[in-house]
Amino acid sequence: MPLHKLEHFDQNYRETFGGDDIKALDVYTEGGERVGSVADVLVDDDGRFRYLIINISLDFVSKKILLPIGLSRIDYPARRVYVDGLSRQQLESLPEYKEDTIVDRDYEENVRRVFRSSTTGVSYDRDTYSYQKEPDLYGLNEQYHQTFRLYEERLIANKHRIKTGEVTVGKHIETETARVTVPIQKERVLIERVVPTETGKVVDPNELKFQEGEVARIEVYEETPEIHKEAFVREEVRVKKVVERDTVEAQDTIRREKLDVDTAGNLHVQENGTTTHEAI
Repeated sequence: MPLHKLEHFDQNYRETFGGDDIKALDVYTEGGERVGSVADVLVDDDGRFRYLIINISLDFVSKKILLPIGLSRIDYPARRVYVDGLSRQQLESLPEYKEDTIVDRDYEENVRRVFRSSTTGVSYDRDTYSYQKEPDLYGLNEQYHQTFRLYEERLIANKHRIKTGEVTVGKHIETETARVTVPIQKERVLIERVVPTETGKVVDPNELKFQEGEVARIEVYEETPEIHKEAFVREEVRVKKVVERDTVEAQDTIRREKLDVDTAGNLHVQENGTTTHEAI
């Protein structure tokens, strides 16, 4: 099974571990001696810790090594990683880890051989070996690696749009009877018979002309109304939406889990770097 560096496996691993970064922890022996720091972590395809990559810096040796995760005790509150043992002979026997090192099955076996006890009875078979065969090297010690998650509830405010109504704007046609007054003119012929002003005057025969069929023509006109319809813009209606802003306040009861520590006897309980003395 191939191994991966922690950040290559999960770029957001800090969020996964609640903000804790194991790569920032110093490495100490159980006796309290600082021996180096964690440079990285190798995990398998399932994300299980398999090795800590440790920068060892002691007077007699300085190099990077792989430490099987089962030999460590991670203390995030104290920001330390404690290792079991790590003798000078083991450090000198461990193969040096470099950035271009290919961690294959044979390389892992060279690491395991340094820490493996002769009483384990484990025989290495390259094709059938599994990490479960050596829980002392790869199993997390539950006494020191228990993780309690303290939960709390938070009010999360989100918004979503809902349809509250609809406005339809259209138009229709109304009809009515309109009246308009148009003054018109009509011509008519008026025939009047009047007494001549020269009644009884003799007409000069030379001026007298009798003509048969003499006709006087007068053209008579009248106006007729001419009505038609024209369309005009009466008014304009503009339809638009405006957004009104308001603040809605909501409240609810939320819960938070707090850690309860019960002790028995005279113990020194360390929590978040602070030592409290409990005597029960």
